[in-house]
Amino acid sequence: MNVLVGLGNPGKKYEGTRHNVGWLVIGEMAVRHGAARPKVKFEAEIAEVPVAGKKLLLVAPQTFMNASGRSVRQLVDFYQLAASEILVVCDDINLPLAKLRMRRSGSSGGQKGLENVISHLGTQDVPRLRIGVGQPTDGRDSADYVLDRFSKAEMREIEPAVRGAADAVEIWIAEGIDRAMNQFNVGYKNDDDKS
Repeated sequence: MNVLVGLGNPGKKYEGTRHNVGWLVIGEMAVRHGAARPKVKFEAEIAEVPVAGKKLLLVAPQTFMNASGRSVRQLVDFYQLAASEILVVCDDINLPLAKLRMRRSGSSGGQKGLENVISHLGTQDVPRLRIGVGQPTDGRDSADYVLDRFSKAEMREIEPAVRGAADAVEIWIAEGIDRAMNQFNVGYKNDDDKS
């Protein structure tokens, strides 16, 4: 089994915010693969779908971003998962808007949800797929910025990025992380950065 964890914050207040871009990818995968209505378990909404002949568990933790690791730890313990069987999808303010970067391991890069997952699992060897949301240009605090909604113009870039992220997830499942990284990390700045 593979597990896709989309990071975000629960509640209508946070729908469409930059911090919830991981949930957009969960939604895209659910639609593509005909997921049933999610169940609430492990402090998350979960649904199982078949992808490339394998089981994929779609997971949207309901713990709020900074406590996401609690939910992931419960999943790992219940299913006896290796960290390499999990892919965490999250926003990244250090990447340009709509850019994708997949890594097999590394630091959290300041992303608090990913940091919490790493802390709860006790390893940095957690595959992750980051989606760039850009940085605030008006001097706003980055914590406030990621809780703002995407503008209409930004959504025109984010929507294809979400589809691309779902494509990357499918490659990860079917052909492995190296193939997915080779295909989706091409041409991105600081590509040698392991975070």
